[in-house]
Amino acid sequence: MKLISFNVNGIRASVKKGLAGSLRSMGPDIFCFQETKANPDQVAEALADMQDYHITACSAEKAGYSGTAILSREKPLRGDFGIGYPEHDKEGRVITATFKDHLVVNAYVPNSGQGLKRLDYRQAWDEAMRGYLANLASGKLPVIFTGDLNVAHKPIDIARPKANYNKTAGYTQVEIDGMDALIHAGFTDTFRHFHPDTVKYSWWNQRFNSRATNTGWRIDYVLVGKGFEKQVTEAFILNDVMGSDHCPVGIAW
Repeated sequence: MKLISFNVNGIRASVKKGLAGSLRSMGPDIFCFQETKANPDQVAEALADMQDYHITACSAEKAGYSGTAILSREKPLRGDFGIGYPEHDKEGRVITATFKDHLVVNAYVPNSGQGLKRLDYRQAWDEAMRGYLANLASGKLPVIFTGDLNVAHKPIDIARPKANYNKTAGYTQVEIDGMDALIHAGFTDTFRHFHPDTVKYSWWNQRFNSRATNTGWRIDYVLVGKGFEKQVTEAFILNDVMGSDHCPVGIAW
């Protein structure tokens, strides 16, 4: 099995940049998309060529904002939207797909915003998300948690840690603590599990042409619940895939 997660920064725009061809060449069993910026019908229309996959999509109340989707070769037994808190669920940020052998939780975690104006909300969101995941992990099926988590966890995950620490959304101690708490709750960062010392990024700021200089951040992850890391055989970041300010990340098992 192979799962790939990709913040496409607009599914319709990304398709115009050749996304469908990239998806077919990657060919995983499960795709998880974030920031689709589209409602379920628009996602289905944009991905009409992906006829071998079932589509489960969720959108924000605000048109053209946020949104997530899961494509899977196997039809999920069920798809659930949100984490059970109305204040957190109106932006279409979380889909949980239940398959016979595992659960896949796809999330587009809120950005703390310019000037960190949304940092308090982000902290509350992280706590609610962790509780939701812990509850899922207490069940019988292993949990895969993936998506754009909007945090660089360690200094190795960001090109300029000193310049950004506690100044820039995605690299504050509050956000780092949120990720630490998730790891302490039993989840494994699969890329770091396999590549503890590898410097590799998954997002680059388009305004500063950061991809050309590889001045990036690793903010896209695949985490797995306790014990499932033993089944994972590979974790990867696909820097060569274009079409977004992010690149795909994934695992095989």
